[in-house]
Amino acid sequence: MSLATLDRQQARSAPADHFDLLIVGAGLSGIGAAAHFLENCPGKSYAILEGRADLGGTWDLFRYPGIRSDSDMYTLGYSFKPWTDSKAIADGPSIKRYIAETAAERGIDRNIRYGHKVLAADWDSNAARWHVTAECDGETRMLSCNFLLMCAGYYSYAEGHRPIWPGEESFAGRIVHPQFWPEDLDYTGKRVVVIGSGATAVTLVPEMAREAAHVTMLQRSPSYVVSRPSVDGIAEKLKALLPSKLAYGLTRWKNILLGQFFYKLARSRPEKVKASIIDMVRGELGPDFDIEKHFTPTYNPWDQRVCAVPDADMFKAIRNGKASVVTDHIDAFTRDGISLASGETLTADVIVTATGLKLNLFGDIALSLDGERIDLSKRMNYRGCMLSDVPNLASIFGYTNASWTLKADLASQYMCRLINHMERKGASSVRPRRDASVGEEPFLDFASGYVQRAIDKLPRQGSKQPWKLYQNYTLDLATLRFASLDDGILSYEVPANAGSAGERRAA
Repeated sequence: MSLATLDRQQARSAPADHFDLLIVGAGLSGIGAAAHFLENCPGKSYAILEGRADLGGTWDLFRYPGIRSDSDMYTLGYSFKPWTDSKAIADGPSIKRYIAETAAERGIDRNIRYGHKVLAADWDSNAARWHVTAECDGETRMLSCNFLLMCAGYYSYAEGHRPIWPGEESFAGRIVHPQFWPEDLDYTGKRVVVIGSGATAVTLVPEMAREAAHVTMLQRSPSYVVSRPSVDGIAEKLKALLPSKLAYGLTRWKNILLGQFFYKLARSRPEKVKASIIDMVRGELGPDFDIEKHFTPTYNPWDQRVCAVPDADMFKAIRNGKASVVTDHIDAFTRDGISLASGETLTADVIVTATGLKLNLFGDIALSLDGERIDLSKRMNYRGCMLSDVPNLASIFGYTNASWTLKADLASQYMCRLINHMERKGASSVRPRRDASVGEEPFLDFASGYVQRAIDKLPRQGSKQPWKLYQNYTLDLATLRFASLDDGILSYEVPANAGSAGERRAA
């Protein structure tokens, strides 16, 4: 018997908690969505289902040394809650506190059901609602909702991307993955090799170098690495002169527009931007360092995400001899470290596999329509937050070239606008109907490994609006906040006995 079938049978035989909105995930996106829902849809019921024991999502799961944002907090923070800390590039615990404060200030924390791992969600066309199956303390819990919002992030919490190399079993030290950092790991005075060249690796290397004897970043190929100040000087001046909300708003827009400018420049004049980044690295490490080998990628800027290091901490660790970079391929693990294809050997006591994430939309939840499983790869993404021909379902997926929360805020506001519009129309459901004339394109135009490994399993995007993802905040601001909700693509189902809005609320 399938999970969807079990879901539907149990929904009819057991009492279920019913809500106007169910949010899956109590991370940055889920708490933000709840705040927007409270503000824009007052009087409606909601709950957040969180599989873990605490809120925070990424910022609760990842606990490796130095965990921090790679976006500035004036754009990674919520539009409605100013970031007041002086550090623009914030550490993980500070971000989690910010999320928790947001939840507590609005009473959202009282509506979170922890330990509820969502297994399945089945749309019941007859009842015009989602039946949601969750597991809690080894038992199955049934809930239902009029509208379902997925805020489960974009990667698997259960496993990261972890290649297996020959000879791992012979290594005498410890091998750890950043996603599952062991609390008892003591690397003080030890030799550490960090495998990887992405955001996690460039965070780990300078932080571990503070206590380790030496840290080596072992990469197959380089990534773009740029230094950013941990404190935004202009933001600090604005905070001293203006009310906090105004200062935050101005700083937010400054950083949005600067980010868009540099991204557009990188796409239109990639060679110039590439040369500029490489020159900055050369200025940090000096003319004798082999920049060509270790810090000059073969791809253009923003084909993959650019790694930011606060206050040049990684470059400082390399300059003072506490850290080094090796660009080579792994031949095998040995008892004492790693042997490389070049014949060189890296001695290690601890090896950290910062080899990336396993991309996973919708958190391994079995989605179905009237018992028939939904194949995400056969669906097209509508306005970056809905799926073609799937009713009353939205999801949050942030930007690849800017802060995640910028898109999360817009998508949450759009969902609220749509729910209110449905009520005015007396509609029980809404779904974007796919236009067969719209061409298909990959969901993301992004060369990062974690995207390419999963691209065939993801929904598609279309060749034109409203099916195309532009990865542009100002364009999305216009379309998600002001575009018509009666665009001929959104299809509303209005029951014959809909009645007035007041009667529906009373019911």
